[in-house]
Amino acid sequence: MSDAKKTLRITQIKSSIGYKADQGKTLKALGLGKIGRTVEQVDNPAVRGMIFKVKHLVKVENI
Repeated sequence: MSDAKKTLRITQIKSSIGYKADQGKTLKALGLGKIGRTVEQVDNPAVRGMIFKVKHLVKVENI
């Protein structure tokens, strides 16, 4: 097994307008904020929890 960390590619597909403010803050914490913006994050429980909170606003791919 390699020591390489698993990575997730997260893309915002929907605006946070009309949702609770903490969901917008979660998007900012993930490095998102505009529709179509993509970031790569290390796959860990903290990031998974943030993704779960905004799963209706983002698309996630394993890398």
